[in-house]
Amino acid sequence: MKYKIDVARIRENSIVLNGWVIGKSLQSEAEFQVLDGQEKSVEFKYVPVRRDDVCQIYFKKAADRDLGFDIRIPYIREKNEDRILVIRCDGKTARVKLNARIIEKQNSSAHKKSAKLKSMMNVQTFQSAVDFWRENGFKAFVLKSRHKLQGIDSDYDYPEWYALTKTTDEELDVQRKTAFDYMPKMSVVIPAYKTPERYLSAMLDSLLAQTYGNWEVCIADGSPKGEGVERVLKRYAIKDERIRYVILGENKGIAGNTNAAMEMAKGDFIVLADHDDTLAPDALFECVKVINSDPEIDVVYTDEDKLDIDGGELFEPHFKPDFNPDLLTSVNYICHLFVVNQELLTEVGGFREEYDGAQDYDFIFRCTEKARRIYHIPKALYHWRCHQNSTASNPESKLYAFEAGARAIKAHYERMGMEALSVEKGIDYGIYHTIFKINGEPLVSIIIPNKDHSADLDLCIRSIIEKSTYKNLEFVVVENNSTDPETFGYYERIQNEFGFIRVVKWEREFNYSAINNFGVAHAKGEYLLFLNNDTEIINPESIHEMLGFCQRDDVGIVGVRLLYSDDTIQHAGVVVGFGGIAGHTFIGLHKAESSYFNQAMCARNYSAVTAACMMSKKSLFEKAGGFSEDLAVAFNDIDYCMKIRSLNKLVVYAPYALFYHYESKSRGLEDTPEKVARFNQEIKKFSQKWPEILRDGDPYYNPNLTLRKSNFALRDLRKEKIGEPYELEV
Repeated sequence: MKYKIDVARIRENSIVLNGWVIGKSLQSEAEFQVLDGQEKSVEFKYVPVRRDDVCQIYFKKAADRDLGFDIRIPYIREKNEDRILVIRCDGKTARVKLNARIIEKQNSSAHKKSAKLKSMMNVQTFQSAVDFWRENGFKAFVLKSRHKLQGIDSDYDYPEWYALTKTTDEELDVQRKTAFDYMPKMSVVIPAYKTPERYLSAMLDSLLAQTYGNWEVCIADGSPKGEGVERVLKRYAIKDERIRYVILGENKGIAGNTNAAMEMAKGDFIVLADHDDTLAPDALFECVKVINSDPEIDVVYTDEDKLDIDGGELFEPHFKPDFNPDLLTSVNYICHLFVVNQELLTEVGGFREEYDGAQDYDFIFRCTEKARRIYHIPKALYHWRCHQNSTASNPESKLYAFEAGARAIKAHYERMGMEALSVEKGIDYGIYHTIFKINGEPLVSIIIPNKDHSADLDLCIRSIIEKSTYKNLEFVVVENNSTDPETFGYYERIQNEFGFIRVVKWEREFNYSAINNFGVAHAKGEYLLFLNNDTEIINPESIHEMLGFCQRDDVGIVGVRLLYSDDTIQHAGVVVGFGGIAGHTFIGLHKAESSYFNQAMCARNYSAVTAACMMSKKSLFEKAGGFSEDLAVAFNDIDYCMKIRSLNKLVVYAPYALFYHYESKSRGLEDTPEKVARFNQEIKKFSQKWPEILRDGDPYYNPNLTLRKSNFALRDLRKEKIGEPYELEV
């Protein structure tokens, strides 16, 4: 017998326990008993809970019976009496002592960290670690283990962080008294289906607690006869006339049930919510506040976190970027809370049944395509009820939803006039990899500055010639004051061997921007690929991947995933503000490790990418004035990205375009007083050119996340306030 109590909490004169029990086989039945301190039986309520995640881990299949439990034991905290949960399965017995002091200790941050550490010490984790070791090697295993331990010992446990940052009672009181110039009616539409009564009640209670009052709730119950929630709905409708409902008498699917709720709505904006989740008390207030800031805002979305099955603890916050169209085609990152103007809803239509499984994904695409303005509120205002260990692990349901999502993405591309060859599964179901059609076979000019290091340059060039599936290329090597005679011998040999390689000589002082601009002046291609000489192509499709994005009219720059020689990430996009000016994301993470919501493996928009490997249209390069030559060494690529974005073009990070970058991890940036002075001067120039993004924050990053690390960790509230710029010391 194995068991685990995931959640133990005292609520409303009850001890609430959530967990699971398994025996030797799926047929093993668990029995429960509760005793008091004198070993006398105590009445309790037991509800079985489906736990596919547990079944997948231990039995490698989806569950055909309930392995989880939700147990409620009458308890008065003030008496602090003992209760003993007795679990029996396969002839074995376990006894778990419970009282207020024990439960309080178990819910402390220190205990949770210890529990996480202990949870790693089991056969399944060991087997997973062995598999990772075999697939990726010992160094990668050590690195992942270190990151796991660092994660457990992170600065903040999310519930603690949330408690320190959530809206205070005083602020909520002020909100209740606030009158906006525009007080739109917010229609919260909820499809109900066999909803557990306490979950539906929790959702409705969270709406009754809203600090903004001009709302209505429209609920369509599609539950089978005898399994509906009309008793709860009627009680709440009597309590508050803003709560309205309809009993459908049949299940019309998620799309049909939601559309029925939408048809009831009389509000100015539609708010989508699920029947078993909850809203933060200031959710509607914050939405109305931003709607008042700009009459063209048609769509609003917020950050979200997860709520444990008992509703007592929050975990796994998802702090999102501002509207990120390429991330949206990689994964439905918007999800909850989603608010749409009623007029826009009328224009685009409601949910479509043919996309059931990804009906909200399709709806979000259609709304964001037509919206005049899309606004993101960087606050976790929606709590998505989900067990901490649940994985929605039924492969058939995953495949069904994945295929519906792929169809929704393809339909989006068709409406937007983008030609995609395929939308494939990314690193997991629900994460997508788009392969775009290449129109024609345009010439790509690869610009490589070089000073000596002919062996590195040869590896760089030959890896592309030999591996790349895209062949219409030319190489422009910009010779930059080399001193080794062998370098010039190499230039002669490589040009004789390949007619599409040219070497042009830069004979002035080192200036990275000027050197690349000089190279572009000799380039004949429609597309420019800026490349460092210490790189090597890994994925043969890399140039196809980059060109697929770069050919789009809305895209100006494409960057790639760069790995160090030990297969850890050197670059997966750039956040402006990291470390003061700009920095790479996910540095040091092994290529096989999971990143923040898998974003290292999602195509997405960033404010910048590195020019160590960067593709751009030559026409846009010329329009933007190329690289700024007053930034000779540092931040010239970030500055170029900013100039392209000021032309209303996107910067895209393409994770499947993959190269090694053999730059030394330990190389010091500047090691002489002269270099330090120049570096500081370039920091000053960049900050003077682009003060708004440094002051207001990178729109493709979230102000709740730290600027001091590259792993998208929560802000360390002892060192940096939410949204506060990094204090740059020059």
